[in-house]
Amino acid sequence: MAVSIPIEGGCQCGALRYQLSAAPVGMYACHCTNCQKQTGSAFVLSAAIIEATFSFTEGEPSETNWTSDAGNKRYGKFCGSCGNRIVNGAKPSIGILSLRAGTIDDTSWIKPGGHIWTKSAQPWIKFSEDDLLFEGQPEDYGPLIQRFRELVEFEETST
Repeated sequence: MAVSIPIEGGCQCGALRYQLSAAPVGMYACHCTNCQKQTGSAFVLSAAIIEATFSFTEGEPSETNWTSDAGNKRYGKFCGSCGNRIVNGAKPSIGILSLRAGTIDDTSWIKPGGHIWTKSAQPWIKFSEDDLLFEGQPEDYGPLIQRFRELVEFEETST
């Protein structure tokens, strides 16, 4: 299945909308305690995207700040009306954002390249034998990026 670019998405109530003008660099499931608390779930699916390719097209996001499990300063943009988190980034910026993949309009193609922070994973989570697993923050995202590119194909479309 080929995924068309641009990719669009938004929050639960529709007040905040965005567009992604290039394919995600990679996608992974994060099991860190921050993501568990933020989502109210066992993990979050994050699409690593180039910050310059992302823009909000409707609404003004609210922002929250915290320190990650790895000790890094982070921020998140979310809808002030429904509270839906859209994207996270580092402070200072490193040019990469973590887009909450569940906010993409068409999620039928979403497939994580692997799992990070598995040492914080809930004990009932069962990983497959061929899953890429990282106990904490990967020093090298190359294998996750490569696996994601093997799973998903993107194509540019005219708008």
